[in-house]
Amino acid sequence: TNMNLAAGVHLVRSMPGSPLNISTDDRGLQQVVLAATYSFNNQSNDAFLFKPSAITRAQRQIVKGLRYIVDLEISRTVCRKRDHNNNLSKCDLQPKGRLHQTFHCHFEVWLIPWENETNVQVFLCKS
Repeated sequence: TNMNLAAGVHLVRSMPGSPLNISTDDRGLQQVVLAATYSFNNQSNDAFLFKPSAITRAQRQIVKGLRYIVDLEISRTVCRKRDHNNNLSKCDLQPKGRLHQTFHCHFEVWLIPWENETNVQVFLCKS
């Protein structure tokens, strides 16, 4: 029975709709990365804002919308939360030193463009 199970898993994998690697320039990807970053900053108790510093994996799967599977590095910036600076592109990353910190995050976001909906399904970060 183990042989059948393995074959079944293999078949499922090669079916249309499986996750495909995408370019980091993908517009939908940039949208979900921003949504995930916003959600990270909202949940963190840090005095500083964090922003994406590297995308190590980006995949997209078409399932009743678009499901993005992303591995991301998110690093502390020099912008303080209390300054309410929402433009992260103007926030530089902390220089190497005591305040430098990076989290490695895995997240899965489901985008349903025609319903203007963004669902963050999985969001795990570790330092």
